[in-house]
Amino acid sequence: MRAVSPHPEQPVEAGTPASAEGGESVTTVIVAGVCNLGIAVAKAIAGVISGSGAMLSEAAHSLADTVTEVLLYFSLKRSARPADDAHPFGYSRERYVWALLASFATFIGGAVFSVTDGLRTLLHGEELGSPALSYLILAVAFVLESVSLARTVRQVRGEAGQLGVSRSRYLRHTPDTAVKAVFLEDAAALVGLVLAFGGVLGTELSGSSVWDGTASLLIGALLAWVAVVLARANGSLLIGRALPQEAEDRIAATLRSQPAIREVVDLVTLVYGPQNVLVAAKVAFAEGFAAHEVEVACEEADRAVRAAFPSVARIYLDPTPGRADRGPAGRQSP
Repeated sequence: MRAVSPHPEQPVEAGTPASAEGGESVTTVIVAGVCNLGIAVAKAIAGVISGSGAMLSEAAHSLADTVTEVLLYFSLKRSARPADDAHPFGYSRERYVWALLASFATFIGGAVFSVTDGLRTLLHGEELGSPALSYLILAVAFVLESVSLARTVRQVRGEAGQLGVSRSRYLRHTPDTAVKAVFLEDAAALVGLVLAFGGVLGTELSGSSVWDGTASLLIGALLAWVAVVLARANGSLLIGRALPQEAEDRIAATLRSQPAIREVVDLVTLVYGPQNVLVAAKVAFAEGFAAHEVEVACEEADRAVRAAFPSVARIYLDPTPGRADRGPAGRQSP
């Protein structure tokens, strides 16, 4: 086990509020999905009428976001199923399977289309029709995306406040990747709208389609970045990610605070859901404890850790000799 260094903040992954596992994340995803679907249709119509590649790229962006929200909704619903004989740890990690697929949808449906359309525009040019409808759609889309982002920010602010951490730290480390995905997609959508506006305006003023094509390429690059960030986060959680160092330190300190525990020899953790953390530790008990007393002490330590870290779902304590009781080769001293 690594050296212990107490940390004043509540670790994000060791104390994700219950709302992250419940209805608030579902509502956030639904709001984002409905907004994105309406925006995608409007952008597509404006793109076809105006002939703007940037608008069509933004339509692909919003459509990819809509598909992402559908996949995230499935991830939240399916991961909430209770444990059974075939899956004794429950279905929490299925959330990351669907969320990983959602990141692929963002990349393939949004980034690839935008880059392809941008290259086509730069190489072959385009005939830009009246951009008035594009400006109107972009303005309405900006308002709707802002509404969706505002809801997500409220959720992030509330949950970060409950944990006593900054919003940026919460977004970096939270195992609730649905909220992280919606936040990044909405923020990227607002940036994409500004890029699309610049592309349409630049093309209108200059008469050159280079502006529109460049905007499409930048939108594609932005979507590719979002997809990579989300894929890495979900992939890490699927593989099996430990709690942050400070969280493990505090769990070890909680175990050592128990009167019967003399030493925490080794400790490992595994995050397998926003409200599901496994803790396994080898602990040395004080001398003179009978077998039944060790069992009682384990139960007390279990309760203490769960009280301090509500997201800890399973704790396995292995009574073992302390380091001082072991020989130089790791065997117990006589």
